[in-house]
Amino acid sequence: MNLPGSGGSLSGRRWVWREAEDRIGLGIAQRLGVPEILGRMLAIRGVGVEGAADFLTPTLRALMPDPSVLTDMDIAADRLARAVRQGETVAVFGDYDVDGACSAAIMTRVLRDLGCSALPYVPDRLSEGYGPNLPALQRLAASGASLIVCVDCGTAAGSVLAGMRGIADIIVLDHHKAEGPPPDVVATVNPNRLDCTSGLGNLCAGAIAFLTCVALVRSLRRSGHFTGRQEPNLLDLLDMVALASVCDVMPLVGLNRAFVYQGLKVLARRDRPGLAALMDAAGVKERPSAMTLGFALGPRINAGGRIGEADMGLRLLLSGDAHEATTLAQTLDGVNRQRQQVEAEMLDEAMASAASQLAAGHAVVLVAGAGWHAGVVGIVASRIKEKFNRPACVAGSVDGIAKGSGRSVAGLDLGEAVIAARQLGILATGGGHAMAAGFSLRDDQLASFHAFLDDRLAAARNLPGAADLMIEGSVAVGGVTDALAEQLARLAPFGPGNDEPVLVLPRVRVARADRIGREGATIRAFLEPEGGGSRLKSVMFRAKEGAVADALLEKRGAPLHLAGNVRIEHWNGMSSANFIIQDAAKI
Repeated sequence: MNLPGSGGSLSGRRWVWREAEDRIGLGIAQRLGVPEILGRMLAIRGVGVEGAADFLTPTLRALMPDPSVLTDMDIAADRLARAVRQGETVAVFGDYDVDGACSAAIMTRVLRDLGCSALPYVPDRLSEGYGPNLPALQRLAASGASLIVCVDCGTAAGSVLAGMRGIADIIVLDHHKAEGPPPDVVATVNPNRLDCTSGLGNLCAGAIAFLTCVALVRSLRRSGHFTGRQEPNLLDLLDMVALASVCDVMPLVGLNRAFVYQGLKVLARRDRPGLAALMDAAGVKERPSAMTLGFALGPRINAGGRIGEADMGLRLLLSGDAHEATTLAQTLDGVNRQRQQVEAEMLDEAMASAASQLAAGHAVVLVAGAGWHAGVVGIVASRIKEKFNRPACVAGSVDGIAKGSGRSVAGLDLGEAVIAARQLGILATGGGHAMAAGFSLRDDQLASFHAFLDDRLAAARNLPGAADLMIEGSVAVGGVTDALAEQLARLAPFGPGNDEPVLVLPRVRVARADRIGREGATIRAFLEPEGGGSRLKSVMFRAKEGAVADALLEKRGAPLHLAGNVRIEHWNGMSSANFIIQDAAKI
């Protein structure tokens, strides 16, 4: 079939065929004894014959690096080991997002398991802002902390951390982009510091915290600390490493893929009371997947830091009591509903402003509103980015100061642009990584910041109005079977760097379609070949409106090409293949 060109699909997205070298795909299929379609899709992902087995079953044994490849790691591990041996009180200063909560929980849990008194702390988003602040650090030292570990923050806080010299030792475990020398502290473990050659720059802070714990336990083992003592089981922490990796939008390849693949196994055991309770509160009934992490658990943990109590997510992750965990999970679920309401109140205005800016020729969207909640602007930026396929920044303004957050598209480094704007004095604060950034500035500098982003990220003007839909194969209605769905599921976990395969169902008719769900935003359809035959159940989510939804619901409509995902659905002990519709094109 001919794929729709630019604007050819009903959503306006181009369908682009993902090419693969057939020889490699066939070689993978023969070596592993898997179907050719699976071999082809591995080849599409750049997987070779030798690496295919590790891709399908990623293990830490095969993919885990020596933590010492990270600059300052051995120094950090030895200082932490000394704190354990001497029974010091260690404070863990985190961040209020999922990655910050997970990395703080990982460090706190391991230190406590090793006998340390660990004091976790999360700053309030509105009153304290992002990163270390001197009053909080001083309070932690006054509480007895002789060592403070900053997780998911600290790289850009050299001036603040300098104020703790002679009061407490500082270790920074971070992954945000550095713009100069690291802070003058005991150790800064950050794969994105300028002098780190580890090649691990795509790890989140939760993963860095985990590697630090591995190095810490190794340091203690070498000193004989575990003679007569039990070592902590670090693999039990992988559920939080997986959660942090997915929610911080890390590419799910290589080591990250192993962290998430193995972490989902840990999560499925439901051994951590907080995450088990949160899955119950979110209504998760099937075996957890990367979507569970990103769409069910992550938003609820984030909600606490956005509009609730900053440390609520961290307290949930650290809870060892089922009753306390249930109470916290239900509270976070309620706070998340409040967050959704706040987001909805902002979204229409922000979307209209974004459309107007793009129509006026801006490369990047920058919208701001008086009183917009600083805890929700990042989510609204994500929605704008998804709709228009452009980098988007959203800010809330209070008393002449705008605080905001931005999200970018692949290939355009927003964090680097924000750091450059701060260095030029346009921003009061600013930092981040390629796909996300935070910033603050005076209202009268918003126009200058927008002009700077337009110039710095001018390549965004060449992007299509909607992200291309990458097609990996074509299948007939009758070919959508349980066996096919199970083979495709072997490519999971899906996310950035490893998208879920999109297949085309050519020339199908919609035999019946209905709106379902509480708000009717989901369409359930039954598909059949153009000439008739057996029917296939399908579903389209987030289908409240739009040309695709209209075409599916049209009575006696014309045949369509449909693009989507093949998944196995489990219900009441039964399983069946299901087609998840992403787009449609008229024939």
